[in-house]
Amino acid sequence: MTSTLDAALALVREALLDADGLVRAVASGRRKTAVPAWRRVEVRYVDLKSGRHLQLTSYDATQAHTANHAAGAEAATAVDLLLAEPFGNWHVETATQTHQVRVTKRGEALVSSKARAEAVAVEHDHDRSKDRLLPLDDPLYRALGLAGADGRIKPTRMAKVRQVEEFLRLLDATVADARATGHLRRPTAEDPLRVVDLGCGNAYLTFAAQRYLGGVLGLPVAMTGVDVKEQSREHNTRVAAELGLQATFVVGSIADAVVEPAPEVVLALHACDTATDEALARAVGWESALVLAAPCCHHDIAAQLRREETPSPYGELTRHGILRERLADTLTDALRASLMRLQGYRVDVVQFVGSEHTPRNTMLRGVRTGSDAAREQSERDYDALVAEWHLQPRLAALLGA
Repeated sequence: MTSTLDAALALVREALLDADGLVRAVASGRRKTAVPAWRRVEVRYVDLKSGRHLQLTSYDATQAHTANHAAGAEAATAVDLLLAEPFGNWHVETATQTHQVRVTKRGEALVSSKARAEAVAVEHDHDRSKDRLLPLDDPLYRALGLAGADGRIKPTRMAKVRQVEEFLRLLDATVADARATGHLRRPTAEDPLRVVDLGCGNAYLTFAAQRYLGGVLGLPVAMTGVDVKEQSREHNTRVAAELGLQATFVVGSIADAVVEPAPEVVLALHACDTATDEALARAVGWESALVLAAPCCHHDIAAQLRREETPSPYGELTRHGILRERLADTLTDALRASLMRLQGYRVDVVQFVGSEHTPRNTMLRGVRTGSDAAREQSERDYDALVAEWHLQPRLAALLGA
């Protein structure tokens, strides 16, 4: 239903100020005319020692910032400031209803409100253990060998658990944004959400994604993992059976593996060097709605930088090997993001996990929108960059760009 923006925001405001009924709200996206201060903001109420508070978790390009505001006048002020930000989309869940608001290019609002079949309980617990997307006692961790027979996480595997948690937060944010903006359909039991993990290895994050999307969010999911090793297929099939998860594992390379029907969500986590390019190219060929790729190694562009003469006045950037390697990392992922935008994806390059856990901590997140409002400028910028540095990105060759 089309509404005025003021009326739509009034509806959102009423829900946000319901300290007993609000389950969760998410603001994301941007309007045509302006960009909000935050990439995404999550809203819920929590009970602290001093009483009930409105909790705002605001995400910039690299991290989350949490602020608590006492219910009442303080919360109302925070809500009004938040509603003044030019977000393009709102997803609001209450105990009895869900509301979707999308701001159009004309500045109007498309509003969809649905009553829940049954009222849901509202959680206000501020216990940090409950902030985990997967609890530490989830059977997944024991099946993957991250927890012992007693169900406790092994101290030596806590870094891997943090990686799982950070990955799920990025996945959750991306899925929520894509659903709120209409770029990801609502799956059904007859037609589940099709997810593929290319180069899945031992499938830690494959299983975590399925566990979260299916078990926590309640989405019907058809998961497929692809890896070149038969050993990985056998191991992952056993783990899936132990956990009671419906997952298929295929032996094959990222470039050639047969995945039918085409997946809507493509994961490629720490695929080495140009294997990431192959995964991105497969996602484009499938016209997948979502892509999450965490690159590992950037040998291809690094080798090209060593062969080619550095353009003036950038010689100091490649004089030292460590700086040249870091520059190769940056150029590789910048060019990948640019090429994906030219293929109709909205792309963010964000931090995956903290650098204290792994130096390979960058993630490319793409949502297929089918358009690039500044395509001509994007093409000029891309062409100028590769020409200046005499580069031939592998992804460009795979896409025929």
